[in-house]
Amino acid sequence: MNVLIACGGTGGHLFPGIALAEELVKRGHTPYLVVSEKKVDQEASAKYPQYTFITQPSRPKPATTSPKMIGFILSLFKVTRLSKQLIRKHKIDAVIGMGGFTCFGPVFAGKSLKVPTFLHDSNAVPGKSNRFLSQYVNQVLLGLEPAKQYFPKVDCKVVGTPLRDEMKTLPSREEACAKYGLAADKFNILVFGGSQGAQQLNTLVLGAAQRASENIQFLHVAGSFDYDRVAAEGAEIPNHVALAFCDDMPSAYAVADVVVCRSGASSMTELSYLGLPSILVPYPIAADDHQTKNALAFSEKGAALLYQERDLSPELLETVISELLVDFDKRHMLSRNIKALSQDPAGTICDLIEQSLS
Repeated sequence: MNVLIACGGTGGHLFPGIALAEELVKRGHTPYLVVSEKKVDQEASAKYPQYTFITQPSRPKPATTSPKMIGFILSLFKVTRLSKQLIRKHKIDAVIGMGGFTCFGPVFAGKSLKVPTFLHDSNAVPGKSNRFLSQYVNQVLLGLEPAKQYFPKVDCKVVGTPLRDEMKTLPSREEACAKYGLAADKFNILVFGGSQGAQQLNTLVLGAAQRASENIQFLHVAGSFDYDRVAAEGAEIPNHVALAFCDDMPSAYAVADVVVCRSGASSMTELSYLGLPSILVPYPIAADDHQTKNALAFSEKGAALLYQERDLSPELLETVISELLVDFDKRHMLSRNIKALSQDPAGTICDLIEQSLS
């Protein structure tokens, strides 16, 4: 099969798309990945030169009453036309959108050309794009059970979120610690905020690191926009290592005893597969507060700790981290429970696509 995967916009859409591409290639199929012009797409896709990435000038949908709707509609016509050309040129057999604004053109084109078309949504609260586009596809595939209620009239199936192969085999703790200049015999806290930003979370972590005991180290992925500030303030803190961007998450995960992060769906998939204890701090202005809903799907099962950013102080965050590190039983419980929620559904999604063509 030749399969078109629309997966740009954020890492939460892109990385599951890449994971699906990996499974398709294993089965002898050819994936084509459509991404946006955003920097996150271009940087991340550069790591995977073995795949064909196609950049389209897609735009996020503005508010319906916004004057920007005119530009969006004109862009949508253009991207749909480009997607039709793409489908014909590469003889695409199926189209799957992984959520977000890059899905509009490929989904509309696939529907128009009568190509089997699917949507995947990783979050507990589906994005508005997917809720709208669901009427144009053969089937909607979901990462989390709570999302099902948003598609009462659509054929949908809960399958989980695909995981990239590189996350399945981590380097040794010693090797990974050496890479980042960390001591392997100390507790390590991995911190990252995801592609949606984490300035306030960074501030909270810096304050917690200042108060933490000397046997606790922080590997802090600050994000490119806030890196200079975090690196400058963190330089005065022992056992704090700041990164602007991490292009080797397997090594970052390999050092971690506890993870402090947002609760994007891709991150939750990775944490559950690896069985890592986590403190989840949802992105407070995520659309429809979907990151809180994602986190609740795990915290309510005793699989993660959930704290809203507004409720945290540096003192409280340091206390939570320190208590968790000394409470082996609690860490083991969190690890066991989140591991039990792990799924790796790339094969299931490929099965469904193959069945649609049989």
